[in-house]
Amino acid sequence: MFEKLFRKKSITKILEDAEKGYGEHGTSLHKTLGVRDLTAFGIAAIIGAGIFSTIGKASADGGPAVIFLFIFTAIACSFAAFAYAEFASMVPVSGSAYTYSYVAFGELVAWIIGWSLIMEYAIGNITVAISWSDYFTGLLSSIQIPALNIKGIYLPDWMTMDYLTAFNGHKHAEALLNAGKSFANLDEATRIANNAWITAPRIGNFHLVADLPALGIIIFITWLVYRGMKESRNASNAMVIVKLAVILLVLSVGIFYVDTSNWNPFAPNGASGVLKGVSAVFFAYIGFDAISTTAEECKNPQRDLPRGMMWAIIICTILYVAIALVLTGIVNYKFLAVGDPLAFVFDQIDLKLMSGIIAVSAVFAMASVLLVFQMGQPRIWMSMSRDGLLPKSFSRIHPKYKTPSFATVVVGFVVAIPSLFMNLTIVTDLCSIGTLFAFVLVCAGVLVLQNRPDIKRGKFKIPYVNSKFIVPVIFIGSVLLAFTNYKAETMAFISNKPRIYEPVSFITSLDNAELNTIKEEIKAIKVKQGILNTSVDAEAYLNKLSSSQYEQFIINSSVDHDKKYETGWGLFKHKIPMWIFLMICVVISYYCITKNLSLIPVLGLISCLYMMCELGISNWVGFGIWLIIGLVVYFLYGFKHSKLNLQSNPQ
Repeated sequence: MFEKLFRKKSITKILEDAEKGYGEHGTSLHKTLGVRDLTAFGIAAIIGAGIFSTIGKASADGGPAVIFLFIFTAIACSFAAFAYAEFASMVPVSGSAYTYSYVAFGELVAWIIGWSLIMEYAIGNITVAISWSDYFTGLLSSIQIPALNIKGIYLPDWMTMDYLTAFNGHKHAEALLNAGKSFANLDEATRIANNAWITAPRIGNFHLVADLPALGIIIFITWLVYRGMKESRNASNAMVIVKLAVILLVLSVGIFYVDTSNWNPFAPNGASGVLKGVSAVFFAYIGFDAISTTAEECKNPQRDLPRGMMWAIIICTILYVAIALVLTGIVNYKFLAVGDPLAFVFDQIDLKLMSGIIAVSAVFAMASVLLVFQMGQPRIWMSMSRDGLLPKSFSRIHPKYKTPSFATVVVGFVVAIPSLFMNLTIVTDLCSIGTLFAFVLVCAGVLVLQNRPDIKRGKFKIPYVNSKFIVPVIFIGSVLLAFTNYKAETMAFISNKPRIYEPVSFITSLDNAELNTIKEEIKAIKVKQGILNTSVDAEAYLNKLSSSQYEQFIINSSVDHDKKYETGWGLFKHKIPMWIFLMICVVISYYCITKNLSLIPVLGLISCLYMMCELGISNWVGFGIWLIIGLVVYFLYGFKHSKLNLQSNPQ
């Protein structure tokens, strides 16, 4: 049984099957892609929600120093890209990390990675569709046609938002209003979400809140991907040209409005502030791995795939760093926690025309990301179907368009329906953790195969540097640094020292009696300071305090200790991923010493695993549930119908 779970595919057999052609019609996919097309697909996938949306929140958390997080993430992705490129050179067929894992680890691990890739692309598409909807509705609201008396086209809030955001926004607004905040002082996102919930049509007690523009763009992109690779390539290249032109315009205009005093301090919230943006920044790089799913449609995959991946990462990193510096130079980093930071910044310097141009280009940028992701997922399903792990219909190739037709249509439904209801934050983090897991396994796969003499190598191979001394020295040095320069933080981590809740989390967790207690304590402080105004906005007051003042207020407050501090298991569970990371680092260091592992894939594995650990325990739990569902599907269907199983047990 154990041997059957880890049965492996040989590279020779995979390549023979690819030469013969797959599918019901005995034809393979069209080979139309060159290195420029692959680089364009990479840029199309990478430059989207990251540069037009999530870069704002990351900059607000980390300040100008967020550029170091972009560089670190780019380096980590480059390590993973080297591993992808070596595998793509050895196994130039569709399937990406799924196929590579089948060769390196065997069927069970291949299924797990394939299942996680399904989540990556599906949830990535949901995320991008939601972001596209936000920009599209914003663009509609900015349309001005005086001749027709049109002063913006506004869709009802309940028609442009997912169900969870509206529900959570309503609950959050209620809590803040009970804490003394006026409705006018609620942040805009909370007001809109609350309005969507209140004004939505109802069926009984169910509120009909659904993101209809997101549904529309998914239907259009699915149709485009269904029609063929050539059409997808041409559309992608056109959209890449548009958004690169706009980004260069933003940089060339914005640089003249940079005030270097906004870069001081460069890292206002220290390393912890910079690392807060890990999820957002990593999400900005997701997509380069989707290039590897097009291997079967490349003219020369062994040469062009590695080049396409690396060029895409290099170009996008340069653009990300430049944009981050311009954004934080034009306005103070504190004001950048908005959904459309590029348009917002030019609004602040009264360049309305630039804001409009950015809004239009963002619509194209988001659509191009969606195109690449929606193109990649059916090819994963197709590869799994070819191996018997999914029903045969998923590997059906359209006789005219030469695309995985059935898989493409199913993917459209899988992405479209959740996009109506799911929350953006949830899907962003789940997409990131699924992608990072794939990166970790691809890097590990290269290490597993590095000394296998029976593996036929491709034209591209990762430059070998022995990690025997480098990795253990880095690990030991990091531990020593933690216990010297960061001793207080390290000891708090090890001892599970209670941690004070953030002001918003603290206020929204209190009941009415506890809220009244907090308000009375704030009033007493104001009276001592000679402030006679009796109105109290508890959340705003606490947020204005310095960290030391807030800590002192919490210590003195008579509210129950458990409401003020995160302690015990509630605190420790968030540290579990980091403990797992540290234990794996010890194991990797051991194998580096004993097996002389190649340095680049080791660094890729460690850096991607570290970013997984920064995503938090709730994302690990969600990802774990998804994998358990996948294992149930595998043992109910895939294990029995696997072609390797049928070959070893002919009927």
